[in-house]
Amino acid sequence: MIKKLIIFFSILFAFQSVIFAQTANVKPLTIGEIRTIKSKILNEERTLNIYLPQNFDKTKSYPIIFLLDGSMNEDFIHVTGLVQFFNQMYSMPETIVVGIANIDRKRDFTFHTDLKDLQKDYPTTGHSDKFISFLEKELKPYVESQFKTTDKYVFGQSLGGLLATEILLKRPEMFNNYFIISPSLWWDDESLLKQAPQLLAKIPDTKKFIYVSVGKGEHPVMVKDAEDLFGVLKKSNKKNWTVEYKMMETDNHATILHRSLYEGLVKLFPYQEPK
Repeated sequence: MIKKLIIFFSILFAFQSVIFAQTANVKPLTIGEIRTIKSKILNEERTLNIYLPQNFDKTKSYPIIFLLDGSMNEDFIHVTGLVQFFNQMYSMPETIVVGIANIDRKRDFTFHTDLKDLQKDYPTTGHSDKFISFLEKELKPYVESQFKTTDKYVFGQSLGGLLATEILLKRPEMFNNYFIISPSLWWDDESLLKQAPQLLAKIPDTKKFIYVSVGKGEHPVMVKDAEDLFGVLKKSNKKNWTVEYKMMETDNHATILHRSLYEGLVKLFPYQEPK
């Protein structure tokens, strides 16, 4: 009996030793930082998920992607994966991603509408002006105070694409590069799209890259509006603007973002053979 107990405890000790050996080297996998800033304009705290390049050096300058819908359970993880891949395999430089976590995207990404059905379906709607002011006067200055920066990007899909379009047409100097995916330009009876020619006429012809995309499987109005936005941007004849359009043949509104961003980044950062 004693011999059996000795064998049992010997096996148990050996098993525990293996377990301890396996867990001794566990540590968190970190790809960046989570920061919280207090917005006076929005009167609330906002969470930022920030991806930093693997070889991040605070003395160097980096392009910055401002990612709408940037919560951890939204688009932050897969978009940072794309950025890392394009830095590794394409000509994209190391880039910081600032994911802006949502609190109420229907409130933040839409401008005022008098249409009663939209007011009913979106009861908190109509405050994109405040959110744009937050981006321009609080978030961008904060990021620029924390990191040395070069080019600025905004990535937005759906209502985020509507907001990115509004920024392009009303505050174009905020970003150098606009990735506008499946924009919800149907909002307010397409009023922003209807104003676009007049707004574009007032915009300075400074260097920009603008990528518009939509899925073939989306609602026909979404497809038409994205095509019309591309058309009006091209007709503006901005010589220093590069305007690209991509119809995603196999995608719908739910599946488009990742593949479409890939296609847009390829246009900006073509593949380069390793040296």
